[in-house]
Amino acid sequence: MVAYWLFKSEPSKYSWERLVADGHTHWDGVRNHQAASNLKAMRLGDYGFFYHSNIGLEVVGVVEVVREYYPDPSDSTARFGMVDLRPLRPLAHPVTLKQIKADPQVSGMALVRQSRLSVCPVTDPEWRHLCRLGGIPG
Repeated sequence: MVAYWLFKSEPSKYSWERLVADGHTHWDGVRNHQAASNLKAMRLGDYGFFYHSNIGLEVVGVVEVVREYYPDPSDSTARFGMVDLRPLRPLAHPVTLKQIKADPQVSGMALVRQSRLSVCPVTDPEWRHLCRLGGIPG
């Protein structure tokens, strides 16, 4: 069974456009224990939204988990890990945080409730609704 996630990145540090150009990336540098637990729960073939934080504040694309949790070499404590992602498709219409907060079907998302969390789960109904808002099949 496929699970859904949301990955937040500052576009000035790593943007959707760069991910598309790279073709894949390691989702590393996560040091929050709850976000790390979310990474550990991911399985091959899970999908995620790529969200531009700070600048843009919008869901811009869909990614796929292509490698499950493994040690993050940038963590000197050896307590945290990472997953690998590949881009699947951009949203036809980016979905803004303002839209999400104003929409009762998705205003309770972890993105809104736990705004500092860099990796968070997305429920099946939230996934389908955001895909509709973004103009893509869900």
